[in-house]
Formats: sequence, C-alpha cells, structure tokens
Amino acid sequence: MIQSYQEIVYTRVRRMVHFHEDANDVVQNTFIKVYRYLPDFKGQSALSTWIYRIATNESINHINKNKKRQNLSVEAMVEELGKELMADAYFDGNEGQIELIKSIEQLPLKQRTVFNMRYFEEMPYVEMSEILETSVGSLKASYHHAVKKIETYLREEK
Repeated sequence: MIQSYQEIVYTRVRRMVHFHEDANDVVQNTFIKVYRYLPDFKGQSALSTWIYRIATNESINHINKNKKRQNLSVEAMVEELGKELMADAYFDGNEGQIELIKSIEQLPLKQRTVFNMRYFEEMPYVEMSEILETSVGSLKASYHHAVKKIETYLREEK
C-alpha cells in the first residue's frame, strides 16, 4: 500500500514543509498512523482521502511545532526559508519559484494549505472539503484570499 501512495503523499507534504528531510519524517509519521489506525478505517471516504487527511494533519502539526521552536517573525522566517532553499541540494527551483514559495509562506496556514492543494495539485473543492473537513464555500473563499495576497506580495517584491 505504501508504494501506491508514497510519491503523492511525499509531494503533498514537501510542498507544505519544504525540506526533504522534514518531508521524509512527516511521510514516515503519516504511514505509521495509517497502519496503526487502518483497522478503524470505516470506508466513509476513499482510502486516498483518508491517507491525505492524515498527511495534511501531520504536516500542519510539524509546521506548528517548528514555528513555536523558531520564535521568529514571519518576515525573518520567510527570508531564512529562501536562503535555506537555495542551499538545499534537493531543491531544483529558480528565484521565481523561491519568491512564490516565500509568498505562500506569508499566508495563514489554512489559506496556505488550500492554495497548495488547489493550485499545485488542481484538487477539486469537494475532495479538499473531505480532507480538510470544511465546507466548499469556505475553501473557495480561502483560495480567493490566498491568491489575492500572493499577487500583492509578488507585485511588492518586484
């Protein structure tokens, strides 16, 4: 089972936590929970949706834990992220991609999560609603606000 979901879960997690080592840790924790709670899976949603929900929650937990540990302002954290990504051997992006990542990092966590799922994965709102356990209308509003904030950030950075 891990092989059929590992790549997409890794990609989803990596977009949220950014670094290869952190993503591997979160993916490992995700599949530990999947195996631990698989007997409790009721089949009320698709197995993939359930796994993605666990991966998303594990990513959010990781982000919140690191945020508390770093105790930096958002601006300082974003600048540090840009420097670290440029030095990351597993990151193959360019300056434009780093600016996009930095703009996404400025978003509140819910907007960041929704933006990543919709923009990068082109995930339908209905599926996002199942994973994030929130209404489609709320997700559409979050995505709209995220796009506007990213556009503003990128305009100001030029």
